[in-house]
Amino acid sequence: MTDPIADYLTRIRNAVMANHKVVEIPASSIKKDMTRILFDKGYILNYKFEEEGTQGNIKIALKYNPESKLSAIKSIQRISKPGLRKYVDKNHLPRVLNGLGIAILSTSQGVMTDKEARGLNVGGEVLCYVY
Repeated sequence: MTDPIADYLTRIRNAVMANHKVVEIPASSIKKDMTRILFDKGYILNYKFEEEGTQGNIKIALKYNPESKLSAIKSIQRISKPGLRKYVDKNHLPRVLNGLGIAILSTSQGVMTDKEARGLNVGGEVLCYVY
């Protein structure tokens, strides 16, 4: 696999499209940080890290509206790819849907949202947009 972050996002996207309740993804430290951000911002219901073997797994419980059965995640897309990395400085941080969505960035101070990066006045690599 050449791009594990794209695989992570695609597994979540496919599970949402198929209306699955739980999705299981191979773990890594950056995926754990991204999962924590998705939980903190209310895009997923819950998550659990399982330490099995060398890598472990992440189990993510997806969040749906009980009446309309619509997912909390409308779109989740990869921005920076292995062939074309997208870096932004502190003055050009992206705003997703004019602040309604989030951009997840990998900075020198860890993985964080665009709003947290603005507060800390840092830039970094734009991993994905979620709304």
